[in-house]
Amino acid sequence: MSRLKTILSKIYHIRALKYIVVVVIGIAVVGFVDENSIWHHFTNKQRISELQDEIDMYNAQYQNDQAQIRKLDSDPKAIKKIARERYFMKADDEDIFVLSDDNRSGKSILDDETIE
Repeated sequence: MSRLKTILSKIYHIRALKYIVVVVIGIAVVGFVDENSIWHHFTNKQRISELQDEIDMYNAQYQNDQAQIRKLDSDPKAIKKIARERYFMKADDEDIFVLSDDNRSGKSILDDETIE
């Protein structure tokens, strides 16, 4: 116990100790605790880069859509193609068969009436 008292008294009498404690607390506040800390700075930088990637993706999609709109404005065959592919529109003398790879959960393959 006396050894602990001597160590604590030596630490207490060090004049620079109060400055060291203040500097350590200041670094902890600036580095991790504060709203404008270095930690928040790095996380915000990472979020900005993610958002920039998302902006680039949306700009590419926008450019693609604009090219498709220009094509639709100038080419009537493109309108016909989209009407047939997306909206299953057809001419009077045509039949449309929709083929799907989706598995139906309620029906088995044996229940399908088209398989013989």
